[in-house]
Amino acid sequence: MRRRPGLSARLKLTISYAGVIVLSGALLLAVVWVFLLRYVPDDVITPGPGFFRSRGPGPPFIPNRSDLWQAFAPRAAQALAFLLLLGLVGGWLLAGRMLAPLTRITDAARMAANGSLSHRIRLEGPRDEFRELSDVFDTMLEQLESHISEQQRFAANASHELRTPLAISQTLLDVARNDPTRDRDELIERLQAVNTRAIDLTEALLLLSRSDRRSFTRETVDLSLVAEEAAETLLPLAEKRQITLEVTGERAQTVGSAELILRMVTNLVQNAVVHNLQAGGTVTVHTESEDGASVLRVENTGQPLPWDLVPTLTEPFQRGTRRVRTDEHAGVGLGLAIVHSIVRAHDGTLDLAPRPAGGLLVTIRLPSTRQDPAPTGAHQAVREPSPVV
Repeated sequence: MRRRPGLSARLKLTISYAGVIVLSGALLLAVVWVFLLRYVPDDVITPGPGFFRSRGPGPPFIPNRSDLWQAFAPRAAQALAFLLLLGLVGGWLLAGRMLAPLTRITDAARMAANGSLSHRIRLEGPRDEFRELSDVFDTMLEQLESHISEQQRFAANASHELRTPLAISQTLLDVARNDPTRDRDELIERLQAVNTRAIDLTEALLLLSRSDRRSFTRETVDLSLVAEEAAETLLPLAEKRQITLEVTGERAQTVGSAELILRMVTNLVQNAVVHNLQAGGTVTVHTESEDGASVLRVENTGQPLPWDLVPTLTEPFQRGTRRVRTDEHAGVGLGLAIVHSIVRAHDGTLDLAPRPAGGLLVTIRLPSTRQDPAPTGAHQAVREPSPVV
Protein backbone atom coordinates (compact mmCIF):
# COMPACT_ATOMS: atom_id res chain seq x y z
CA MET A 1 0.00 0.00 0.00
CA ARG A 2 1.73 3.15 -1.25
CA ARG A 3 1.75 6.37 0.72
CA ARG A 4 -0.06 9.34 -0.75
CA PRO A 5 2.14 12.08 -2.30
CA GLY A 6 3.28 14.69 0.20
CA LEU A 7 5.90 15.48 2.77
CA SER A 8 6.88 12.54 4.92
CA ALA A 9 7.06 12.77 8.69
CA ARG A 10 10.85 12.50 8.53
CA LEU A 11 11.10 15.42 6.09
CA LYS A 12 8.71 17.51 8.16
CA LEU A 13 10.78 16.88 11.28
CA THR A 14 13.97 17.70 9.36
CA ILE A 15 12.57 21.01 8.17
CA SER A 16 11.37 21.74 11.70
CA TYR A 17 14.80 21.03 13.20
CA ALA A 18 16.54 23.17 10.56
CA GLY A 19 14.03 25.97 11.01
CA VAL A 20 14.53 26.01 14.78
CA ILE A 21 18.32 26.12 14.42
CA VAL A 22 18.27 28.90 11.79
CA LEU A 23 15.75 30.89 13.78
CA SER A 24 17.88 30.57 16.91
CA GLY A 25 20.95 31.79 15.00
CA ALA A 26 19.03 34.70 13.51
CA LEU A 27 17.78 35.70 16.94
CA LEU A 28 21.32 35.59 18.30
CA LEU A 29 22.59 37.82 15.48
CA ALA A 30 19.66 40.15 16.02
CA VAL A 31 20.61 40.44 19.69
CA VAL A 32 24.16 41.39 18.66
CA TRP A 33 22.80 44.05 16.33
CA VAL A 34 20.26 45.47 18.74
CA PHE A 35 22.40 45.51 21.87
CA LEU A 36 25.82 46.21 20.36
CA LEU A 37 26.08 47.61 16.83
CA ARG A 38 23.21 50.08 17.19
CA TYR A 39 25.21 52.00 19.82
CA VAL A 40 28.19 52.49 17.51
CA PRO A 41 27.94 55.90 15.73
CA ASP A 42 27.69 55.94 11.97
CA ASP A 43 29.83 59.09 11.58
CA VAL A 44 33.63 59.21 11.29
CA ILE A 45 35.09 58.53 14.67
CA THR A 46 38.14 60.67 15.66
CA PRO A 47 40.21 60.08 18.78
CA GLY A 48 40.61 62.70 21.45
CA PRO A 49 43.53 65.21 21.68
CA GLY A 50 45.56 63.15 24.12
CA PHE A 51 45.43 60.04 21.92
CA PHE A 52 48.19 61.26 19.51
CA ARG A 53 50.65 62.02 22.28
CA SER A 54 50.34 58.53 23.71
CA ARG A 55 49.93 56.53 20.49
CA GLY A 56 52.31 58.21 18.09
CA PRO A 57 52.04 60.65 15.20
CA GLY A 58 49.75 58.59 12.83
CA PRO A 59 45.93 58.73 13.27
CA PRO A 60 44.46 55.27 13.95
CA PHE A 61 41.53 53.66 12.02
CA ILE A 62 38.40 53.49 14.15
CA PRO A 63 35.51 51.68 12.36
CA ASN A 64 32.05 53.16 12.58
CA ARG A 65 28.67 51.38 12.34
CA SER A 66 28.79 51.05 8.54
CA ASP A 67 32.27 49.57 8.65
CA LEU A 68 31.25 47.06 11.29
CA TRP A 69 28.07 46.11 9.41
CA GLN A 70 29.99 45.55 6.14
CA ALA A 71 32.35 43.20 7.96
CA PHE A 72 29.62 41.55 10.08
CA ALA A 73 26.86 40.94 7.50
CA PRO A 74 28.74 38.49 5.20
CA ARG A 75 29.97 36.44 8.15
CA ALA A 76 26.46 36.40 9.63
CA ALA A 77 25.03 35.16 6.31
CA GLN A 78 27.70 32.45 6.15
CA ALA A 79 26.90 31.41 9.72
CA LEU A 80 23.18 31.19 8.93
CA ALA A 81 23.89 29.12 5.81
CA PHE A 82 26.06 26.75 7.86
CA LEU A 83 23.36 26.47 10.53
CA LEU A 84 20.78 25.71 7.82
CA LEU A 85 22.95 22.96 6.33
CA LEU A 86 23.71 21.57 9.79
CA GLY A 87 20.02 21.63 10.66
CA LEU A 88 19.01 19.79 7.48
CA VAL A 89 21.68 17.08 7.68
CA GLY A 90 21.54 16.63 11.43
CA GLY A 91 17.76 16.86 11.47
CA TRP A 92 17.46 14.22 8.74
CA LEU A 93 19.70 11.81 10.65
CA LEU A 94 18.06 12.55 13.99
CA ALA A 95 14.54 12.22 12.57
CA GLY A 96 15.45 8.90 10.99
CA ARG A 97 16.78 7.60 14.28
CA MET A 98 13.72 8.82 16.18
CA LEU A 99 11.26 7.35 13.66
CA ALA A 100 12.98 3.97 13.32
CA PRO A 101 10.69 2.34 15.95
CA LEU A 102 7.66 3.76 14.15
CA THR A 103 8.87 2.13 10.94
CA ARG A 104 9.04 -1.26 12.68
CA ILE A 105 5.52 -0.76 14.04
CA THR A 106 4.30 0.19 10.55
CA ASP A 107 5.87 -2.94 9.05
CA ALA A 108 4.21 -5.10 11.71
CA ALA A 109 0.85 -3.43 11.06
CA ARG A 110 1.26 -4.02 7.32
CA MET A 111 2.03 -7.70 7.95
CA ALA A 112 -1.04 -7.96 10.17
CA ALA A 113 -3.16 -6.35 7.46
CA ASN A 114 -1.92 -9.04 5.05
CA GLY A 115 -3.06 -11.78 7.45
CA SER A 116 0.15 -12.55 9.37
CA LEU A 117 -0.72 -12.20 13.06
CA SER A 118 2.15 -14.23 14.47
CA HIS A 119 4.74 -11.45 13.98
CA ARG A 120 5.73 -9.45 17.08
CA ILE A 121 7.68 -6.18 17.24
CA ARG A 122 9.40 -6.77 20.60
CA LEU A 123 10.94 -3.30 20.60
CA GLU A 124 13.97 -2.93 22.84
CA GLY A 125 15.39 0.13 24.54
CA PRO A 126 14.06 2.61 27.10
CA ARG A 127 10.39 2.49 28.01
CA ASP A 128 9.35 5.62 26.11
CA GLU A 129 6.23 6.40 24.05
CA PHE A 130 7.36 4.25 21.11
CA ARG A 131 8.16 1.31 23.39
CA GLU A 132 4.75 1.64 25.03
CA LEU A 133 3.03 1.77 21.63
CA SER A 134 5.00 -1.29 20.51
CA ASP A 135 4.05 -3.28 23.62
CA VAL A 136 0.39 -2.35 23.24
CA PHE A 137 0.48 -3.35 19.56
CA ASP A 138 2.09 -6.70 20.41
CA THR A 139 -0.59 -7.32 23.04
CA MET A 140 -3.29 -6.46 20.53
CA LEU A 141 -1.81 -8.85 17.96
CA GLU A 142 -1.61 -11.62 20.54
CA GLN A 143 -5.22 -11.15 21.60
CA LEU A 144 -6.38 -10.85 18.00
CA GLU A 145 -4.55 -14.03 17.01
CA SER A 146 -6.02 -15.87 19.99
CA HIS A 147 -9.52 -14.57 19.22
CA ILE A 148 -9.33 -15.54 15.55
CA SER A 149 -8.03 -19.01 16.43
CA GLU A 150 -10.87 -19.39 18.92
CA GLN A 151 -13.40 -18.28 16.32
CA GLN A 152 -11.97 -20.73 13.78
CA ARG A 153 -12.23 -23.58 16.27
CA PHE A 154 -15.73 -22.47 17.17
CA ALA A 155 -16.79 -22.35 13.51
CA ALA A 156 -15.31 -25.80 12.86
CA ASN A 157 -17.00 -27.31 15.91
CA ALA A 158 -20.31 -25.58 15.16
CA SER A 159 -20.22 -26.85 11.59
CA HIS A 160 -19.57 -30.37 12.82
CA GLU A 161 -22.30 -30.15 15.46
CA LEU A 162 -24.82 -28.86 12.93
CA ARG A 163 -23.79 -31.33 10.25
CA THR A 164 -24.29 -34.32 12.56
CA PRO A 165 -28.06 -33.94 13.11
CA LEU A 166 -28.55 -33.07 9.45
CA ALA A 167 -26.69 -36.20 8.41
CA ILE A 168 -28.76 -38.29 10.83
CA SER A 169 -31.96 -36.75 9.46
CA GLN A 170 -30.87 -37.54 5.91
CA THR A 171 -30.16 -41.14 6.91
CA LEU A 172 -33.56 -41.53 8.57
CA LEU A 173 -35.29 -40.10 5.51
CA ASP A 174 -33.37 -42.48 3.25
CA VAL A 175 -34.39 -45.42 5.45
CA ALA A 176 -38.03 -44.35 5.34
CA ARG A 177 -37.90 -44.06 1.56
CA ASN A 178 -36.02 -47.29 0.86
CA ASP A 179 -37.72 -49.47 3.47
CA PRO A 180 -41.51 -49.03 3.34
CA THR A 181 -41.97 -51.76 5.95
CA ARG A 182 -39.99 -49.87 8.59
CA ASP A 183 -41.94 -48.59 11.58
CA ARG A 184 -42.72 -45.03 10.58
CA ASP A 185 -43.66 -43.94 14.12
CA GLU A 186 -40.19 -44.88 15.35
CA LEU A 187 -38.56 -43.02 12.47
CA ILE A 188 -40.69 -39.94 13.08
CA GLU A 189 -39.86 -39.99 16.79
CA ARG A 190 -36.12 -40.27 16.14
CA LEU A 191 -36.34 -37.60 13.45
CA GLN A 192 -38.14 -35.30 15.87
CA ALA A 193 -35.46 -35.84 18.54
CA VAL A 194 -32.68 -35.07 16.07
CA ASN A 195 -34.52 -32.01 14.79
CA THR A 196 -35.07 -30.77 18.35
CA ARG A 197 -31.35 -31.11 19.04
CA ALA A 198 -30.51 -29.09 15.93
CA ILE A 199 -32.99 -26.37 16.95
CA ASP A 200 -31.53 -26.23 20.48
CA LEU A 201 -28.03 -25.91 19.07
CA THR A 202 -29.07 -23.13 16.68
CA GLU A 203 -30.82 -21.22 19.46
CA ALA A 204 -27.76 -21.59 21.68
CA LEU A 205 -25.53 -20.21 18.93
CA LEU A 206 -27.86 -17.26 18.42
CA LEU A 207 -27.94 -16.59 22.17
CA LEU A 208 -24.15 -16.72 22.33
CA SER A 209 -23.89 -14.22 19.47
CA ARG A 210 -26.48 -11.94 21.08
CA SER A 211 -24.72 -11.84 24.43
CA ASP A 212 -21.40 -11.06 22.75
CA ARG A 213 -22.96 -8.04 21.02
CA ARG A 214 -24.45 -6.75 24.31
CA SER A 215 -27.64 -5.87 22.43
CA PHE A 216 -30.06 -6.09 25.32
CA THR A 217 -32.06 -3.81 27.62
CA ARG A 218 -30.69 -3.42 31.14
CA GLU A 219 -32.93 -3.57 34.19
CA THR A 220 -32.63 -4.39 37.89
CA VAL A 221 -32.44 -8.15 38.46
CA ASP A 222 -32.44 -10.02 41.79
CA LEU A 223 -30.16 -13.05 41.55
CA SER A 224 -31.94 -14.78 44.44
CA LEU A 225 -35.26 -14.72 42.59
CA VAL A 226 -33.60 -15.87 39.38
CA ALA A 227 -31.92 -18.74 41.25
CA GLU A 228 -35.27 -19.85 42.70
CA GLU A 229 -36.90 -19.74 39.29
CA ALA A 230 -34.12 -21.75 37.67
CA ALA A 231 -34.18 -24.31 40.49
CA GLU A 232 -37.95 -24.69 40.20
CA THR A 233 -37.67 -25.27 36.46
CA LEU A 234 -34.96 -27.93 36.85
CA LEU A 235 -36.40 -29.61 39.94
CA PRO A 236 -38.02 -32.46 37.89
CA LEU A 237 -34.67 -33.20 36.23
CA ALA A 238 -32.94 -33.23 39.64
CA GLU A 239 -35.57 -35.56 41.10
CA LYS A 240 -35.28 -37.87 38.10
CA ARG A 241 -31.52 -38.15 38.67
CA GLN A 242 -31.96 -38.37 42.46
CA ILE A 243 -30.07 -35.12 43.02
CA THR A 244 -30.82 -32.86 45.99
CA LEU A 245 -31.26 -29.25 44.77
CA GLU A 246 -31.06 -26.46 47.36
CA VAL A 247 -31.24 -22.67 47.04
CA THR A 248 -29.92 -20.49 49.88
CA GLY A 249 -28.70 -16.96 50.47
CA GLU A 250 -30.02 -13.43 50.41
CA ARG A 251 -31.03 -10.77 47.92
CA ALA A 252 -28.34 -9.83 45.44
CA GLN A 253 -29.40 -7.22 42.90
CA THR A 254 -27.58 -6.34 39.71
CA VAL A 255 -28.32 -4.52 36.45
CA GLY A 256 -28.64 -6.44 33.22
CA SER A 257 -30.89 -8.54 31.02
CA ALA A 258 -33.31 -10.62 33.07
CA GLU A 259 -33.64 -13.13 30.23
CA LEU A 260 -29.89 -13.61 29.77
CA ILE A 261 -29.21 -13.82 33.52
CA LEU A 262 -31.96 -16.43 33.88
CA ARG A 263 -30.40 -18.41 31.04
CA MET A 264 -26.99 -18.08 32.73
CA VAL A 265 -28.25 -19.45 36.07
CA THR A 266 -30.30 -22.16 34.35
CA ASN A 267 -27.27 -23.37 32.42
CA LEU A 268 -25.19 -23.49 35.60
CA VAL A 269 -27.79 -25.42 37.56
CA GLN A 270 -28.45 -27.80 34.67
CA ASN A 271 -24.74 -28.53 34.28
CA ALA A 272 -24.48 -29.06 38.03
CA VAL A 273 -27.34 -31.56 37.94
CA VAL A 274 -26.21 -33.44 34.84
CA HIS A 275 -22.49 -33.57 35.69
CA ASN A 276 -23.05 -35.09 39.11
CA LEU A 277 -23.07 -38.45 40.83
CA GLN A 278 -25.24 -41.21 39.46
CA ALA A 279 -27.47 -40.92 42.53
CA GLY A 280 -27.40 -39.18 45.90
CA GLY A 281 -25.61 -36.08 44.66
CA THR A 282 -26.26 -32.50 45.73
CA VAL A 283 -26.46 -29.09 44.05
CA THR A 284 -26.34 -25.91 46.13
CA VAL A 285 -27.17 -22.46 44.72
CA HIS A 286 -26.21 -19.55 46.99
CA THR A 287 -26.61 -15.79 46.46
CA GLU A 288 -25.22 -12.91 48.50
CA SER A 289 -23.86 -9.38 48.33
CA GLU A 290 -20.14 -9.15 48.94
CA ASP A 291 -17.76 -6.17 48.64
CA GLY A 292 -20.10 -4.16 46.44
CA ALA A 293 -20.83 -7.08 44.11
CA SER A 294 -23.74 -9.48 43.70
CA VAL A 295 -22.41 -13.02 44.05
CA LEU A 296 -23.88 -16.28 42.76
CA ARG A 297 -22.31 -19.61 43.73
CA VAL A 298 -23.32 -22.96 42.25
CA GLU A 299 -21.66 -25.98 43.87
CA ASN A 300 -22.21 -29.62 42.98
CA THR A 301 -20.85 -33.03 43.83
CA GLY A 302 -19.44 -35.28 41.14
CA GLN A 303 -16.33 -36.94 39.85
CA PRO A 304 -12.94 -35.29 40.58
CA LEU A 305 -11.91 -32.95 37.80
CA PRO A 306 -8.33 -32.84 36.46
CA TRP A 307 -6.61 -29.56 37.19
CA ASP A 308 -5.76 -28.85 33.54
CA LEU A 309 -9.34 -29.47 32.42
CA VAL A 310 -11.03 -26.68 34.41
CA PRO A 311 -9.76 -23.72 32.30
CA THR A 312 -11.16 -25.35 29.14
CA LEU A 313 -14.70 -25.87 30.42
CA THR A 314 -15.87 -22.49 29.11
CA GLU A 315 -14.75 -23.33 25.57
CA PRO A 316 -17.59 -24.02 23.14
CA PHE A 317 -18.63 -27.67 22.73
CA GLN A 318 -16.55 -28.76 25.73
CA ARG A 319 -18.29 -31.37 27.88
CA GLY A 320 -16.82 -33.24 30.79
CA THR A 321 -13.33 -34.53 30.08
CA ARG A 322 -13.46 -34.52 26.30
CA ARG A 323 -15.18 -32.99 23.30
CA VAL A 324 -18.30 -34.91 22.50
CA ARG A 325 -20.16 -34.66 19.23
CA THR A 326 -23.21 -36.82 19.64
CA ASP A 327 -24.49 -38.60 22.69
CA GLU A 328 -27.56 -38.74 24.88
CA HIS A 329 -26.53 -35.61 26.73
CA ALA A 330 -29.34 -33.11 26.98
CA GLY A 331 -27.10 -30.13 26.23
CA VAL A 332 -25.26 -29.06 23.11
CA GLY A 333 -21.85 -28.26 24.63
CA LEU A 334 -22.39 -24.50 24.87
CA GLY A 335 -23.61 -24.25 28.47
CA LEU A 336 -20.57 -22.74 30.18
CA ALA A 337 -19.56 -20.92 26.98
CA ILE A 338 -22.89 -19.08 27.08
CA VAL A 339 -22.45 -18.46 30.81
CA HIS A 340 -19.01 -16.97 30.25
CA SER A 341 -20.30 -14.78 27.42
CA ILE A 342 -23.24 -13.51 29.50
CA VAL A 343 -20.98 -12.76 32.47
CA ARG A 344 -18.58 -10.87 30.21
CA ALA A 345 -21.48 -8.89 28.68
CA HIS A 346 -22.54 -7.84 32.20
CA ASP A 347 -19.01 -6.74 33.21
CA GLY A 348 -18.67 -9.54 35.74
CA THR A 349 -16.17 -12.24 36.62
CA LEU A 350 -16.40 -16.02 36.39
CA ASP A 351 -14.44 -18.25 38.75
CA LEU A 352 -14.21 -22.04 38.35
CA ALA A 353 -12.76 -24.12 41.18
CA PRO A 354 -12.62 -27.95 41.31
CA ARG A 355 -13.76 -29.36 44.64
CA PRO A 356 -11.29 -31.73 46.37
CA ALA A 357 -14.02 -34.30 46.95
CA GLY A 358 -15.20 -34.05 43.33
CA GLY A 359 -17.47 -31.73 41.44
CA LEU A 360 -17.15 -28.05 40.70
CA LEU A 361 -17.68 -24.71 42.44
CA VAL A 362 -18.72 -21.89 40.11
CA THR A 363 -18.66 -18.33 41.46
CA ILE A 364 -20.05 -15.40 39.50
CA ARG A 365 -19.65 -11.79 40.62
CA LEU A 366 -21.74 -9.11 38.92
CA PRO A 367 -21.73 -5.36 39.64
CA SER A 368 -24.22 -4.50 42.33
CA THR A 369 -26.92 -1.87 41.81
CA ARG A 370 -25.49 0.08 44.75
CA GLN A 371 -22.48 1.14 42.65
CA ASP A 372 -21.91 2.11 39.05
CA PRO A 373 -20.70 -0.90 37.09
CA ALA A 374 -17.35 -0.28 35.45
CA PRO A 375 -16.67 -1.94 32.07
CA THR A 376 -13.72 -3.95 33.25
CA GLY A 377 -14.52 -6.97 31.12
CA ALA A 378 -15.14 -10.49 32.31
CA HIS A 379 -12.33 -12.80 33.07
CA GLN A 380 -12.11 -16.38 34.11
CA ALA A 381 -10.00 -17.39 37.09
CA VAL A 382 -9.18 -20.87 38.28
CA ARG A 383 -8.36 -21.36 41.93
CA GLU A 384 -6.50 -24.25 43.42
CA PRO A 385 -8.70 -26.62 45.37
CA SER A 386 -9.01 -25.72 49.00
CA PRO A 387 -8.89 -28.40 51.68
CA VAL A 388 -12.13 -27.00 53.11
CA VAL A 389 -15.28 -27.15 50.98
